[in-house]
Amino acid sequence: MREHGVAPVVEVVPDPMPPRDGVVLRVTASGVCRSDWHALAGHDPDVVLPLVPGHELVGVVEAVGADVRRWRGGERVTTPFVCACGTCATCRGGDPQVCPHQRQPGFTDDGSLAELVALHHADTNLVALPDVADGGPTDVAAAALGCRTATAYRALAQRASLVAGEHVVVLGCGGVGLSAVVLARALGAGTVVAVDVSDAALGRARELGADVVVPVRRDGGDPGSPPHADSAVAEAVRDATGGGAHVAVEALGSEATLAQGLWSLRRRGRLVQVGLLPPGRDGAGRPRVPVERVISHELDLLGSHGLAAADYPGLLALVATGALRPADLVGDVLPLDAAGAALAGLPGRTRPGVVVVEPWR
Repeated sequence: MREHGVAPVVEVVPDPMPPRDGVVLRVTASGVCRSDWHALAGHDPDVVLPLVPGHELVGVVEAVGADVRRWRGGERVTTPFVCACGTCATCRGGDPQVCPHQRQPGFTDDGSLAELVALHHADTNLVALPDVADGGPTDVAAAALGCRTATAYRALAQRASLVAGEHVVVLGCGGVGLSAVVLARALGAGTVVAVDVSDAALGRARELGADVVVPVRRDGGDPGSPPHADSAVAEAVRDATGGGAHVAVEALGSEATLAQGLWSLRRRGRLVQVGLLPPGRDGAGRPRVPVERVISHELDLLGSHGLAAADYPGLLALVATGALRPADLVGDVLPLDAAGAALAGLPGRTRPGVVVVEPWR
């Protein structure tokens, strides 16, 4: 990425060297995520161009830094997009996904839409992937786990503490939203409701386990409705769940969708905000929120930011048992020279599923 708002291009750059505490991976698969598009659009102040995007990655350890102890080379691994330092008070307290000293491939450092990528703090952040013969995902499927599925897992299993039988509404059925639908089903949710403007996305959500799908009008209906007002979407969710969802996952990044999610909850419900919001009316990405509903119904509004490497075993266990099939989330698989156009075109994409790039293809 050399200019905000302009599709990235493939260039030959020097091979990265491993940091003393890090590694270089030979990338075998990398997802193309809406977070990458936010970086390209200039919504992330931490992104300094030029930069190689990409953070949903799978690869093989190619080179190892001098201070690395757990990795020798040749291992097939993935990593959270938050590469935590592992030594600060936040990390030692068990919350590396919000490490104040974090590095992020594709945001603070060159990322994984490349043949090689350097990663920091390898002993803290790398996650070994089981062999496919032992129930592990393929490279492409593991890339689909990426930040979207990992974030959806943390959102439901850890932030919302979803209890089997509770009703879930997922607002926005892109990569993270479809992942949330699949995980809600895998974690034993009661009724799973999917909301989106795209009939194709809703059809895919139903195929992946949504019990009810709620279309949003494109003609100036719900998406533009005042965020402090009730909506037809919320009414449909409450009807489908007998009074409102216990858990809502906002997976789009929209002021109106956030409001719809809060209005869709029953009393004492929890909304997990996953979608990134572009700069809002005041230029700082601050959405208007129906706080009166939050107060009157004692709702919880929770943020969710990735998944710590130490928590990946729970996610991979769902893959091993077949409860979670990340290959079902994959849409297009592309070569590296098609990645730039795919990234720039994400907002207008109508085909559901995660876009995965195979850089060596």
